[in-house]
Amino acid sequence: MPVSETIRKKLSAVPHKPGVYLHKDRFGTVIYVGKARDLRKRVSQYFQSSRRHGWDLKFNALVEAIHDFDIHVVRNEPESLLLESKLIKEFKPRFNISLRDDKRYLMLKVNLSDPIPNFVFTRLKKDDGARYFGPFVNSLALRNTVALARKQFNLRGCRVFTPGEADYRHCLYAHLKHCTAPCVGNVTHEQYLEQVTAACNFLEGQCREMQGQLEAEMKKAAAAHEFEKAADLRDLLRDLQDTWKKTEKFARVPYNLPLAINPESDLVELAKILGLPAPPLRIEGFDISNISGTFKVASLVSFKNGRPDRANYRRFKIKTVTGQDDFASIAEVVKRRYSRLKREAKPMPDLILIDGGKGQLGMACAELAKLGLEKIPAIGLAKEFEEIYLPEKSEPLRLGLDHPAVKLLQRLRDECHRVANSYNAQLRLKKISESVLDEFPGIGERRKAALLKKFGSVSRLKLATLEQLAEVPGFGGKAAAELKAFLTARKEIRANP
Repeated sequence: MPVSETIRKKLSAVPHKPGVYLHKDRFGTVIYVGKARDLRKRVSQYFQSSRRHGWDLKFNALVEAIHDFDIHVVRNEPESLLLESKLIKEFKPRFNISLRDDKRYLMLKVNLSDPIPNFVFTRLKKDDGARYFGPFVNSLALRNTVALARKQFNLRGCRVFTPGEADYRHCLYAHLKHCTAPCVGNVTHEQYLEQVTAACNFLEGQCREMQGQLEAEMKKAAAAHEFEKAADLRDLLRDLQDTWKKTEKFARVPYNLPLAINPESDLVELAKILGLPAPPLRIEGFDISNISGTFKVASLVSFKNGRPDRANYRRFKIKTVTGQDDFASIAEVVKRRYSRLKREAKPMPDLILIDGGKGQLGMACAELAKLGLEKIPAIGLAKEFEEIYLPEKSEPLRLGLDHPAVKLLQRLRDECHRVANSYNAQLRLKKISESVLDEFPGIGERRKAALLKKFGSVSRLKLATLEQLAEVPGFGGKAAAELKAFLTARKEIRANP
């Protein structure tokens, strides 16, 4: 594959540092995300024709599709792993096959407002007032460090939210003197809070004295030929260093990471062809997804400064339309979206993109006019020839696939498709899963709802014990046994079709 002069110049500027790289196609869509210890060496390999004979078909297809790339430099390899995972979940590149699940790296959480604060592991950070540490790439190192902290600062390790005397009687931590037992008043709440605060400082790496103590113990054990103990202490020191290593958290995609070939220039071109007074900094796009008139849903995708603004994405279930009617569905979702923005006095977009031709655009404009928002520019994009429809013109604009404004609109429209189709698929899978219960004789909607409320899904329900099933309202011992037998039979049928 001949390397373009643009890519050649960018390669010469790539540093020999760890980081993450994003390959993009000619539309600016991210098609692959990777990490590297040495960005210059790794990214250059994609454009070395001498290596081509060793590539498999998938790698060849990836390289052929690369039109541009972006990089983001980080401080160390763990940071590159965290950012790579974040970006793969954000963009779902079609050439990435790993790290696309919902796995998140482990974090440590403690809420100092709890009656008896406790350190717990979590993979999801919430706005609940708690204190979070991490994320940590090495979960085993974190668990070992927390075990050391609990022992060093005499903290509880029980999982009960508010333990009492009954829990204390069976508590191993208290009987081994690992915990000061605030649950039975051995220490006051203020004293225990001081222990927890000291542990927090330790986990942040502020208490380095322990590292010196462990190193001294390790050398002493080695001198006494207690090599197994010395090895354990060495591993514990390594776990401490991994836990204390500072990593950037990457709560959002770094803003200095460009996600299109030249989004600012594309916006200028778009404003020019549409006759807008200024580049549309906020664009909202709509798409409808339905199969044979069922599971009708809509997506709203927001772009800010030419880049995806995922915090403002929305998904809708179509409520008022019967049958397969994309025109009426577009009208409903446009009305719901902008009547709400108007009611809540929130800012309106600079441009609205409707996936479809003149018919869909006309329905959207009619709803905007009813709301008194006809001044908001709205356009349609028809997929077959990538034609741009304008409300006041009978003939569409045909600018060609290589026009930067068309590429920008394609990126937004494709993102609308992805969000709408994934939501439709999610609803279909949920319905298919729930419909298995409909085959159980005499279940009824109320008992089915009770089961799904307790277990969340049929897949979790299949793992439930007989005792857990019997706890659900409407299921006694006999009904629970019959349901368990039914689910077991269904599993065997699926395993042996």
